[in-house]
Amino acid sequence: MGIRLIGAGMYLPELVVDNEDFAKIVETSDEWITKRTGIKRRHISQGEYTWAMGLKAAKDAIKSAKITPLDLDMIIFTTVNADFAYPSMSNVIQGKLGASNAFGIDICCACAGFVYGLDMAQRYIDTDENIKTVLIVSSENMTKSVDYSNRSTCVLFGDGAGAVVAQRSNQKAYSYLGADGTRAELLYAHLYPSGNAFTTKEQAQENSKIFPNETGRYMYMNGKEVYKFAVNAMPLALEKACQKAGISPKDLDYIIPHQANIRIIETAMKKMGVDKSKVYVNIQETGNISSACIPVGLAQLFEQKKLSPGNRVGMVGFGAGLIYGAIVITV
Repeated sequence: MGIRLIGAGMYLPELVVDNEDFAKIVETSDEWITKRTGIKRRHISQGEYTWAMGLKAAKDAIKSAKITPLDLDMIIFTTVNADFAYPSMSNVIQGKLGASNAFGIDICCACAGFVYGLDMAQRYIDTDENIKTVLIVSSENMTKSVDYSNRSTCVLFGDGAGAVVAQRSNQKAYSYLGADGTRAELLYAHLYPSGNAFTTKEQAQENSKIFPNETGRYMYMNGKEVYKFAVNAMPLALEKACQKAGISPKDLDYIIPHQANIRIIETAMKKMGVDKSKVYVNIQETGNISSACIPVGLAQLFEQKKLSPGNRVGMVGFGAGLIYGAIVITV
């Protein structure tokens, strides 16, 4: 069994912050940011819950799919910015939607989370006859972990959510997933302080050796090394997924890459010889919204009626972990 996408939705916060706004709080400029990242604007939450943004995208996707919440059998929620350690975001969404026939799972696969979510949806549908319709929600409040005194990272991220409804089909999706956990310390953010009232000095020193770049609750990113990883990981993942599908990346009708940096996207696509016209880019308007980047792009393509039945779409992401993955699906 395979999957088809029967609906897509998105939500972007009302507040839009452009590069000139950042120039007022850190030493930077519109020219500097645009040239190095491709970003002009990003949507930023003003305190909304991550689940609340995801709920809005989910409702949009359900409406687009012309189903009701009671038709859902499973909900997969992807995020690196969960509002609670528990309960899970998927359970909150299930309750708020009234999707009483569905169970939920949260996954934290960084910026590749949506790709992993789609892969998981197909595997559940393929192995359980009772699961036919799955809602995948990717919602991110990246600005919660951004240090606004660090000009290298604060300009990169925005907030938002995207969602899709996937349903059982005879058209299989093909994926390729991977990771290099030996370089996990290149991009991370603490969920909790590493110590407690009983932590010894020796243990604290040992902890500091494992993830040595202590930034408190804020994100740490070695941008240069992540860049070098990404420009190789994205082509690898997409080419492997296409190989499983019996096609080349050049045969895809559209490619939706993770929107981290325009230079990464351009370099990765050039390595595969992909025509720019096939690559969907919205980074100039959204910035990096982690796992929500790809489903937001997908929802925009559906909204703009650029996707037709039978189109083959490749989606590829990478992120903290270091994790990467791609999936090829026929819409």
